Amino acid sequence: MIEKLRIIFTIPELRRKIFLTLFLLAIYRIGWQIPLPMIDQESVSQFAKNMSGDLAKFLSKISVFSGSQLNQATIFGLGIMPYISASIILQLMGTVYKPLEELKKEGEAGRKKINEYTRYLTVVLCLIQSAGYLWFVIMRDPSGTGAANMTDEAFEVAATGQLTFMWQMIAILIMTCGSVFLMWLGEQIDEYGIGNGISLLIMAGIVAKMPSALMSLLSNATFELNGFNSGIGLEKIIMLVLMFIGVVVGVVFITLGQRRIPTQSAKHVRGRRVYGGTRQYMPLRVNQAGVMPIIFAQSLLMIPPFLFSLAGSGESWFSRIMGGIGSVLGDPRSMVYNLVYIGMIYFFCYFWTAITFNPKEISDNLKDNGTFIPGYRPGRRTEDYLEKVIERITYVGAGFLALIAVVPTIISELLGVDYMVASFYGGTGLLIAVSVAFDLVQKIDSHLVMRNYSGLLE
Repeated sequence: MIEKLRIIFTIPELRRKIFLTLFLLAIYRIGWQIPLPMIDQESVSQFAKNMSGDLAKFLSKISVFSGSQLNQATIFGLGIMPYISASIILQLMGTVYKPLEELKKEGEAGRKKINEYTRYLTVVLCLIQSAGYLWFVIMRDPSGTGAANMTDEAFEVAATGQLTFMWQMIAILIMTCGSVFLMWLGEQIDEYGIGNGISLLIMAGIVAKMPSALMSLLSNATFELNGFNSGIGLEKIIMLVLMFIGVVVGVVFITLGQRRIPTQSAKHVRGRRVYGGTRQYMPLRVNQAGVMPIIFAQSLLMIPPFLFSLAGSGESWFSRIMGGIGSVLGDPRSMVYNLVYIGMIYFFCYFWTAITFNPKEISDNLKDNGTFIPGYRPGRRTEDYLEKVIERITYVGAGFLALIAVVPTIISELLGVDYMVASFYGGTGLLIAVSVAFDLVQKIDSHLVMRNYSGLLE
């Protein structure tokens, strides 16, 4: 492995791509720490800690898959969440809006046009989300005036204890420019660096939280045999290490899992030569939907408890019933919560797969290219076969995602570990980190194989 790493840095083009990618990621991490002007970061951080449990968990989970820092008002506070939201919106609209569907079929020109629309929509979402974020975090502090989250100098220029309109517009534009700059940064990594830029930015935010989580775990550990019922002892640490290795191995196994469907290309004669007739296979990923079902399920599952808690704020019997339902749905330890969570993951797995995987389109492409699946006629029979196969492997992939999604809760409750530490054993963060790492390795392998070197995983 050391020799392979040495070979990587002896290739000038690959070395330049890696160093450029690391440099751009360093810029991202520096901007992560730059606060907005006129904001007292300590009071904002304390305000974030004092938020209600459900809302705090909701913002924490959004921060994981968006590469944002919602507990601090920084220039990169929104992360790339607006860009991700815009991409998802246009991808969903591409299945129901005819002009977008036609653009997707135009190849490279259509893809560039959709990317242009995505950038415009990102700017609009940045303006909306930054305004809402600043209003909630800055204006809704415990004092109700916004003064508690401002520096002394800012308070002197604020009229009647309220933030000035001009400052709010400047802060909104700063956060918008920060998210747009991150979008540009990701595109530069795609173009001149190595790996998927947006995914690497998200992974950088996830990996950056690991040292603090590890220090939090070690600060509460005793490194003595205390048993499983008292504190965090040596046996719990050993079990956590073994479980982490096991979960990572399982994630890697399912992430790379494929259902290979054999295909046969028809023979055709051109002049005196015979082409085609080769046997290949069409790989279908077991986890076809990726991490999107968990993201959708986590986001939507936070809404009902919030609404039920609002309805249960009164003293009537109806309010008490609503409050009880909200507490059950908002408690990750309850059986109802986990059953609803798993059910939503299954639903969004099939929903997202139906959007991204089109058996009819694949069947038509196979037919146009003179390729067929042995035993199935081109056209309707091939389409039905592909649809049946994708339904079966989606069921397995959804079961895997459901297991990974509840692993942090199980570890947190059984071993008494902080949820922030347990979240690295499953859920969105681990799936993103593993998938991005494998994509990066595959990109590096392509450069090595092109120069007749063996890949990193060989």
